[in-house]
Amino acid sequence: MNTPSTIAAESSQLMERILYEVKRVVVGQDRFLERVMVALLAQGHLLVEGVPGLAKTLTVRTLAATLQGSYKRIQFTPDLVPADLVGTRIYNQKTGDFGTTLGPVFANLLLADEINRAPAKVQSALLEVMQERQVTIAGTAHAVPSPFIVMATQNPIETEGTYPLPEAQVDRFMMKVLVDYPSDEEEFVIVERVIGAPLAAQPVATMAQLAELQQACRQVYVDPSLIQYAVKLVGATRRPERHGLAELGRFLSYGASPRASISLVEAARALAFMRGRGYVLPEDLGDLAADCLRHRLVLSYEALAEGLSADSLIAKVMARLP
Repeated sequence: MNTPSTIAAESSQLMERILYEVKRVVVGQDRFLERVMVALLAQGHLLVEGVPGLAKTLTVRTLAATLQGSYKRIQFTPDLVPADLVGTRIYNQKTGDFGTTLGPVFANLLLADEINRAPAKVQSALLEVMQERQVTIAGTAHAVPSPFIVMATQNPIETEGTYPLPEAQVDRFMMKVLVDYPSDEEEFVIVERVIGAPLAAQPVATMAQLAELQQACRQVYVDPSLIQYAVKLVGATRRPERHGLAELGRFLSYGASPRASISLVEAARALAFMRGRGYVLPEDLGDLAADCLRHRLVLSYEALAEGLSADSLIAKVMARLP
């Protein structure tokens, strides 16, 4: 009979094998990879912001190969229409009937590349599938494969030809991760690998095993005091004056939604599980607070004029709330 400790040990070994296999192909980006694994375990979606060439697409493709899951990539462009994502009804002249053609969202791992290049009506086509894990075409609901994760990328440099993401959609992403340039040592290894023999990721797990890991992750204990802390942290972004942070009120137009509290606790649970623990520590919440909150804050013009970022405001809130 498997005890909780043996299940935790087996899960930890499996995650190590998955990460090892991904790192054979992807150099560096340890923090980014950790956040991707957290999103996979917590069944959350990921918004990734980084300049081109930082292995964002390679990471998702490698993960899909490692987990033997279906992988689809959608290049978002201004001429895209919602049917290009979710699918549509097509008339069959031979039979005289309408048939449903499902779109590329029907995959385990979906990469929405440069999501801000498409207008709001296309971005909003992802709203239902991200929340409900299903797509409605002509009144019929079609469930997407399980597990289902959306990873969307944004380029922070180019603003020409881009559209701001609707707040409702941004809120559906569990985390927003900022990916930075590799170090000189890592870049040296990247160049060596690219000019050498191509490396291919080997399958080490299945989507069924990932589903088991997700279920095991949900057994991680979260103390009510930590949930209370997460709620207080998110509440301080809405009504700072109630938490002794009245000076921050003028910098925040809107705070984070209740989804932020849920995402923060779920992500902290996944991080604790990855670190081989059956319980969440305050450090887990602290490590992920910025990732779970930065995209949910709407800064005022005053904050933008003073050059303040969402991260700096989150740091101020965390410094004040013990």
